[in-house]
Amino acid sequence: MPQPSTPVPVEALDEWRYRVARGAVPGMHVDGMLFSTPKLVEASRNDGCLVQLANVATLPGILGASYAMPDIHFGYGFPVGGVAAFDLTEGVVSPGGIGYDINCGVRLIRSRLRAEEVRPRLKELARALFEGVPSGVGSKGGIRLEGAALDPALEGGAAWAVREGYGWERDLELQEEGGRLPGAVAQRVSERAHERGARQLGTLGSGNHFLEVQEVRSVLDASEAKAFGLEEGQVVVMLHTGSRGLGHQVATDHIRAMDERLAREGVRLVDRQLSCAPADSAPTHEYLEAMAASANFAWANRQIITHAVRGAFERVLGRSAEEMGLELLYDLSHNMAKVEEHQLPDGGRSKVLVHRKGATRAFPAGRSEIPLPYRDVGQPVLIPGDMGTASYVLVGAPGSLERSFGSACHGAGRVLSRTAAAHRFRYGEVTQALAQKGVLVESSSREGVTEEAPGAYKDVEEVVRGTAGAGLARPVARLGPLAVIKG
Repeated sequence: MPQPSTPVPVEALDEWRYRVARGAVPGMHVDGMLFSTPKLVEASRNDGCLVQLANVATLPGILGASYAMPDIHFGYGFPVGGVAAFDLTEGVVSPGGIGYDINCGVRLIRSRLRAEEVRPRLKELARALFEGVPSGVGSKGGIRLEGAALDPALEGGAAWAVREGYGWERDLELQEEGGRLPGAVAQRVSERAHERGARQLGTLGSGNHFLEVQEVRSVLDASEAKAFGLEEGQVVVMLHTGSRGLGHQVATDHIRAMDERLAREGVRLVDRQLSCAPADSAPTHEYLEAMAASANFAWANRQIITHAVRGAFERVLGRSAEEMGLELLYDLSHNMAKVEEHQLPDGGRSKVLVHRKGATRAFPAGRSEIPLPYRDVGQPVLIPGDMGTASYVLVGAPGSLERSFGSACHGAGRVLSRTAAAHRFRYGEVTQALAQKGVLVESSSREGVTEEAPGAYKDVEEVVRGTAGAGLARPVARLGPLAVIKG
């Protein structure tokens, strides 16, 4: 098979769709399908992500194609930006198709505040957010819940957090799955994972996780922006984090268990990082129960951070969160496996197990999974860019169901690894360039800034163009950064 550094043939079907045909890697059951643009596809040819796209197509029971979004880049097993749906009888579950940061996700909080009224207090607000939400590598200082005391959060998710006083009941309606994935079993989460999560609820973490005060710079679809409560000049807050060390440990534990089972059975995969188990098997059920518990931890984490964000605004601006209209717009996950009903390539409908790694749902209007306030419009799709340019709100389009099992991209996507970015960029240069754009940065480390420098990411405008061009989601609003909180 080609090595990750060896390109595989890519065929352009049109401006937005590119195929890695069956046969590019031995054993492929379906094609690889990349949604991209001519500019972006060139950047994807040599980093190994397209080989990973083809490798995923060798897994048993895969349906349709092995898909990848415009933000594709090299990952563990699956490429980041990868989507694959599997038959519930003949297919598999592969933890590498979900990732180590289970239920990493993006949450957007809107407000009634205008950018001009926040700017004079922006530095103070950024400092209050930085102090109120612990961040950084291994960040702790959140809510302390040790051992079994953590289990109600693992099984209750955001609803548990709200019951504990962290937020409002109405927050739950505007989260994917209502902020709680059914089927979670706390006992499937190892003692070590419990230990790692014991003081991380309410913490941001490091890497590409962030908290960002933003301004709605432009409305691109007035009707859908109104449905989402967005207008030009409005202040919003975007949050990106996940299940922290607990989710990472759950992935580590179950990947190791699947590796050992495959070794005992003498099964060889085209890539050992695609370690998997049959969809209807004890190892899969145990993993999905632990994955759901990790997902619930992540929703609880984002809910507690939301409560801290509201508190910071209240302290700095001297008004209540209700008066400022700090309402949740949506919470969207991008590292998850879910059973969903979809139209299959043969024309029938069936429940399938959809893996999304660095990819999100992008359901169009009418799907029952969409919260009632948005069901006639479509699901919000939140795409953060880099901290120097823009982020986007889109809405799911009918083409997503036809082309990608209802999926779209999750962000701009990296072009440089964190190590490469840290070597290329200097902290002072990055912060000075951001300051010239009017962007404040608060970070617990210099590396948190250099590793996430704007130059480490793809052009989010091009990523959004590819997503819209492929018919997966339509742009609604463009958001610009005012203040960024990094680990």
